[in-house]
Amino acid sequence: MAKKEHLDAFGKLLDIMDELRVKCPWDRKQTFESLRKLTIEETYELGGAIIERDLPEIKKELGDILLHIVFYAKIGDEMDSFDIGDVINALTEKLIYRHPHVFGDVSVADANEVEENWEALKLKEKGRKKKVLEGVPTSLPALVKANRIQEKARGVGFDWEYREQVWDKVKEELAEVEHEMKVNDPVKMEQEFGDLFFSLVNAARLYDIDPETALERTNRKFIHRFNYLEEKTLGNGRSMHDMSLEEMDIYWEEAKKLDNK
Repeated sequence: MAKKEHLDAFGKLLDIMDELRVKCPWDRKQTFESLRKLTIEETYELGGAIIERDLPEIKKELGDILLHIVFYAKIGDEMDSFDIGDVINALTEKLIYRHPHVFGDVSVADANEVEENWEALKLKEKGRKKKVLEGVPTSLPALVKANRIQEKARGVGFDWEYREQVWDKVKEELAEVEHEMKVNDPVKMEQEFGDLFFSLVNAARLYDIDPETALERTNRKFIHRFNYLEEKTLGNGRSMHDMSLEEMDIYWEEAKKLDNK
C-alpha cells in the first residue's frame, strides 16, 4: 500500500472510533481504567503470536493494540487533555531527539552505542533529574523486569567487560544455592535462588538471548511433550497415576524425537 492509502486507512479507523463512542453503549462507557486490563491481555496475545511466528495472528493482534491506542487517544481528546495528533507528534519528536546519529551529526559504532546514547538522552530530557532505573515499570513480570534492569544499567556502562565473565558469577550463585539447600534455611534459599535467576538472565542478555522468550519456548515445548505423554497413556487405557517414571519416560523420549524431526 502507498503512504496515502495508509493515511486513508488510519483516517477511517479514527472515524469509526468517533462513531463507536457515540453509538455503541459498550464503547461509550469505557475509560482508561476499564481498558487497562484488556490492553495488557492484547499485549500478551501479540507476544504469543510472535513466539509462534504466526504472521496472520501478529497482524490481527497488532490491529487490536492499535485500536486500544486510538481508544485511549479518543478518551484523552474528550477530556481536553490530548488527542491522537498529540500522541503521534510527541512520539515523532522523541524519535528524532533520541536518534541524533540519524537526524543529527552524532556518530555511533554499533547498536550497543545507540542504546547507551538512548539511555543518556532519556536522563537529560526536559531537564529531568531522573534515576537510571526509574524507567523500569514496577508492574512488569519479574523475569522481564530483571532483563530491563540489566539493560538500563548497561546503558550507562555498568556491565561486564567481557561476556564470558558472567559464567563465574553464575557458578558462584549456584554454589550459594547449594550451600543454603544443605543448611535448609528457607529465607536464604529463596534469596539465593533469586540471585541465581538474576545471574542467568544476565548471561542470556549478554549472549543476545531474550530470557522471557527462551523460557516461554521451553514452557511450550514441555506442554507439547507432556500432552503427548498423556494422550499416549490414555490411548492405551491407562492412568498416569498408575505408571512408573520409567514407563512415562518412554513416551517422553518419543515426544522428544518427534520434536527433533
